[in-house]
Amino acid sequence: MPIRFAGKPGLVAYLTAGDPDLPTTREIAIAAIDAGADVIELGVPFSDPLADGPVIQRASERAVKGGTKLSDVLSLAALLRAERPQAGLVIFSYYNPILRYGLERFCSAAQQAGVDGVLVTDMIVEEADEYLEMLRRYELAPIFLAAPTSPDERLKQIAAVSGGFVYAISRVGITGTQSALASDASQLVERLRRYTDLPIAVGFGVSNADHFAAVGEFADAAVIGSAIVAIIERSEPQEAPSSIARFIKGLRQPALQAR
Repeated sequence: MPIRFAGKPGLVAYLTAGDPDLPTTREIAIAAIDAGADVIELGVPFSDPLADGPVIQRASERAVKGGTKLSDVLSLAALLRAERPQAGLVIFSYYNPILRYGLERFCSAAQQAGVDGVLVTDMIVEEADEYLEMLRRYELAPIFLAAPTSPDERLKQIAAVSGGFVYAISRVGITGTQSALASDASQLVERLRRYTDLPIAVGFGVSNADHFAAVGEFADAAVIGSAIVAIIERSEPQEAPSSIARFIKGLRQPALQAR
């Protein structure tokens, strides 16, 4: 089942769960949804987040130091599902925490929590048979990363097994904000459209209203992570929810004005 986006572009907001603490993450997520985020990606903090840039690495380090575990992230997802049933919920993780928790145990708990989909950043489609079988058993959408460097045959493989949406990486490298979107992003989305009717969300480097509007010209949604996490990092915990709400509302203003 595709994850629904209310308008175009939709917004997927990434949060590192437990940064600065779990109650504040919950408040930020609620504020983000109420401000217009269609989907919340709850990042599971990990001690070695190789695919992430320095902003999310620091957030993960803070959350790990604070003791946030995968079980806490699943409990947070359950709270958000109860409080904002209309929002999409995705667990974003490296595979190691899931492996330690137990794959089937994780899938069962995620289903019970009301999670829609799972994105494991270091899970490659060629080695995902057991993972995909378990996600399907528990009705969780598998979300994969598609890169500009991927050959068409690999994009076709990714599209064939994906659910929820396909996450198109705007550039090769780690997460982080950037001044301009790579031209590879629109070309990648065009290539993916040949193989899937699922929504396509573009991430890695989408960080401001101009980027957000630009993504809306060729993709279904934008994923914003580092820019949000950076605001949380420089905000006092009690101010972070309102700061994120203002940021998200500001993203949508140019898109609304252009219609």
